[in-house]
Amino acid sequence: MTRYGLIGLGNMGGGMAAVLAKAGHRVQAFDLSSQAVARAVEAGASACSSAREAVAGAEVVLTMLPAGVHVREVYEQAVLPHAPPEALLVDCSTIDVESARAIASRATAARFAVADAPVSGGVAGAAAGTLTFMVGCDEADFPRAKAALSPMAKTVVRAGDAGAGQAAKICNNLLLGVSMIGVCEALTLAEGLGLDPERFFEIASTSSGQCWSLTSYCPWPGTVESAPSNRNYEGGFAAAMMLKDLRLAQGAAASVGASTPLAAQAQALYALFDRLGYGEKDFSALLQLLRGRLDDLT
Repeated sequence: MTRYGLIGLGNMGGGMAAVLAKAGHRVQAFDLSSQAVARAVEAGASACSSAREAVAGAEVVLTMLPAGVHVREVYEQAVLPHAPPEALLVDCSTIDVESARAIASRATAARFAVADAPVSGGVAGAAAGTLTFMVGCDEADFPRAKAALSPMAKTVVRAGDAGAGQAAKICNNLLLGVSMIGVCEALTLAEGLGLDPERFFEIASTSSGQCWSLTSYCPWPGTVESAPSNRNYEGGFAAAMMLKDLRLAQGAAASVGASTPLAAQAQALYALFDRLGYGEKDFSALLQLLRGRLDDLT
């Protein structure tokens, strides 16, 4: 049994807490939302009244927070001053690379083992313990990080040194956001040309247009049973979160002079979708914007 301190119990962090508790680990859980803490307790975690309390005595400290500013604050105020010196510190948030490297530098200076380990797999993966963790850490610390994350994972891969996990996540979600728009456009065109979208799905899913956005997460209802499109685009990866990740990608691209014109256009489309009030819907619901069928989402 490992003692985890977990700070941040949203859709992802809450699922991670439940999986760890089910596996027999002790989970000291904290979130600013009392409802989120209550759900974690129902799943087997122990409630904490502060981040400082959550890290007390923890062998592994996990953070799953909205943005770099929140991670920096929690590390400065709670984690670095109060975590046991032998604790492994792992941030699973999706944040900017600069913040990840700054946090790692401060933690290393304080003689902590530290890793940035953002995830892929969504809410369903968090609940099922089948996440992919992209880890940035010193090579010597990776075996320990992998062991700590494995109860929640199907894959744990070292991307490189500090910040590399965040770099991998940003690049992956840039690709995902762009490819989903391509799938939505193709389905919209198929419908307009009189081709049954479900028949097009059958063809494209075994042809050169095959991709994860089509075959595992198809935005057309009735094609992939587990996809959010069959639940009115609820319970997946919110469009607002995809917008956040694309903004991170564009900021990273600007910092290194990389050209990402498709990502810029994708960001604009998701931003429009969010401004229209659909940011909490799954990002694949962009299909209904392209079809002119936004009323179907209400």
